Amino acid sequence: MITVSFINSAYQVLKNVVRRTPLEHNQEWSDKLGFDLWMKREDQQLTRSYKIRGAYYFISEVASKNPDVKVVCASAGNHAQGLAWSCSKLGVHGTIFMPKTTPKQKLNRTAKLGGDWVKIVLFGDTFDDAYSAALEYEKSTQAQFIHPFDHEKIISGQGTVGLEILEQFESATGKLPDVILVPIGGGGLSSGIIVWVKEHSPQTVIIGVEPQGAAAMKLSLENGTISSLSSMDTFVDGAAVKTPGSLNFEIIENGIEKIITTAEGQICTTILEIYNDAAIVLEPAGALTLSALRDIKHELKGKSVVCILSGGNNDINRMAEIQERSLLYEGLKHYFIIRFAQRPGALRDFLDKILGPHDDITRFEYVKKTKREGAPALVGIEVHEAKDFIALQQRMDEAGMDYTLINEYPTLFELLV
Repeated sequence: MITVSFINSAYQVLKNVVRRTPLEHNQEWSDKLGFDLWMKREDQQLTRSYKIRGAYYFISEVASKNPDVKVVCASAGNHAQGLAWSCSKLGVHGTIFMPKTTPKQKLNRTAKLGGDWVKIVLFGDTFDDAYSAALEYEKSTQAQFIHPFDHEKIISGQGTVGLEILEQFESATGKLPDVILVPIGGGGLSSGIIVWVKEHSPQTVIIGVEPQGAAAMKLSLENGTISSLSSMDTFVDGAAVKTPGSLNFEIIENGIEKIITTAEGQICTTILEIYNDAAIVLEPAGALTLSALRDIKHELKGKSVVCILSGGNNDINRMAEIQERSLLYEGLKHYFIIRFAQRPGALRDFLDKILGPHDDITRFEYVKKTKREGAPALVGIEVHEAKDFIALQQRMDEAGMDYTLINEYPTLFELLV
């Protein structure tokens, strides 16, 4: 059983190694949402993620007993960076298995942080694929496996985030927070925070947040046992885990108020909003808790709320996809297959009579490469407000246009867009 003494021991090791990241009050979002919002800035950690806490503590403990130890891990990015930095700092050789879908920015950062002390192996399309390969490597080499979330030393290291939150909040306000929102992937951070906070501030409500397309812990709690997802959306790569940890599940089951999910498109909108409002760069997993506020703000009225911004390792090359997902989710971008009437001026009539004054064509291409004069066209249209789309579609219907809205057909959308 993990206790606060475990977390305190981790803190004694970590306090002079990792950053004590800021707990910042955000007045603009507090006013907008109607409650007192504070942000725990783990995106400002040494490796731009809280994962360094558990990785360093675990490796330092095993290295103190065996200086020649070699370690191995599986990670979609942030745990890998924490392990790489820790290996370099402690002089320990490590092998890191990462999914082939890991963003390039995280791969490059991991290699840079680890230097000659780490070797990166790309394997599979998901964290779970890389995890299986890492376990096989552990068996064949006798390396020490550094689990990203399901180990008492990892949980203890991550639990120091909760210790800092309570100390910083009380120092700033003279009281303790009413609510803490924690992101959940495998459950290492949330279980560590539960252990610390429930002992030192039992009245504080802890709410977990998972991405809608990868809500393994929520599924497990609903089933009353650890459950695996049959499929998942890996867009929120830092929290896309098919099967949660057993230690984590036990702690979360008994200590969390509830788990809510937030849509991937809404997460994208949040990433853009917090960048525009506060110049904070977050990765999808780092924006989970802020994204969930939109759905539960009525429950939080008048309360003090802490959101953990768990990571800021966002690849700039993903921003186009993030913007696209946000526009689609907010109902501002729509894709059509349009079969224009085969007569002179049909396209000009569409531009002059069908498009609204603030509607914009963002994509136009014929589906067929030959016989374009008789081929349907793929047309992407961005509207100024969601309500403008209703008027656009009404004008298309009144004009008798032959079209298919492919936003409503996911398989067709993936093929064409």
